Amino acid sequence: MSARPPSIAIYPGTFDPLTLGHEDIIRRAARLFDHVVLGVAESLGKKPIFAREERMDVAREALADLDNVTVTGFGGLLVEFAKLHQARVVVRGVRSVTDFDYEFQMAGMNKQMMPELETIFMTPSDEYQYVSGTLVREIARMDGDIGRFVGPTVARRLRERLAADRKA
Repeated sequence: MSARPPSIAIYPGTFDPLTLGHEDIIRRAARLFDHVVLGVAESLGKKPIFAREERMDVAREALADLDNVTVTGFGGLLVEFAKLHQARVVVRGVRSVTDFDYEFQMAGMNKQMMPELETIFMTPSDEYQYVSGTLVREIARMDGDIGRFVGPTVARRLRERLAADRKA
């Protein structure tokens, strides 16, 4: 009997900032797959607060306790990123019907380009269902407490970045 190849999943996103909801999905995916590649997308169109390298650093720090998670950046087509990492699964977090509608369309397009690529939709745990990076950024810009939505590293870096932006 031959050994099965390791199960490799990719979890792509901008992660600007990495929220506790993202961490929840990553940690749960890490229990399901032999290896998870967190793909931090360039996403210039979204005008991220943090540069991709900064987002990768934050993710590496937050997920340092997970031996089977690798954080790397990517640009271009998701299917090419999946092929590069020999992944056959894309993990996507969905919080709402709106998220699902968009992700469902993306999964279909990816399936057309790479038929062997499967997309698995995961909902965040109950306490993170409503957390979004957009809302976290908005709360932070208004000096609100974001500690219940992001980890300590993210909260500190976000406060520092916004303070520096205000001085500029």
